[in-house]
Amino acid sequence: MQGLLIAILVTAFTLYVDHKAEAHHSFTAEFDRNQPVEIAGIVTKVEWTNPHVWVYVNVKNADSGKIENWGIELGPPHGLQRNGWRRDTLKIGTAVESNGWKARNGSTRMNARAVTVSGTGGAPGATLDAAGSSAQLNEIE
Repeated sequence: MQGLLIAILVTAFTLYVDHKAEAHHSFTAEFDRNQPVEIAGIVTKVEWTNPHVWVYVNVKNADSGKIENWGIELGPPHGLQRNGWRRDTLKIGTAVESNGWKARNGSTRMNARAVTVSGTGGAPGATLDAAGSSAQLNEIE
């Protein structure tokens, strides 16, 4: 009976570890460094979840003129928080630009190298430094 209990626990642990490993992918398994991509569009959804934050953006296809919804994979929530991001940093309706690498399977998904807010050119969550503030004040005067 004790042997059966140990076998069940080992099996459960193995399935749990396998499931966790499957949930997180390697970059090269999903994205292609030889396919850089740049997009600009409007945020439609933000998923603040582990292991990566995903931002969805409506983008106008330059060739067809049709609107496509792109999924942008960002880093993990704790990494973004260290850089000033919060759950509500990017709001639905915000115009953004992003560059990174396209999905290997050709879908409208990408891994972001950078995301900027179109109106300001700044990184979401970033704070304005003294030099940038001075430049903006000079424009107002």
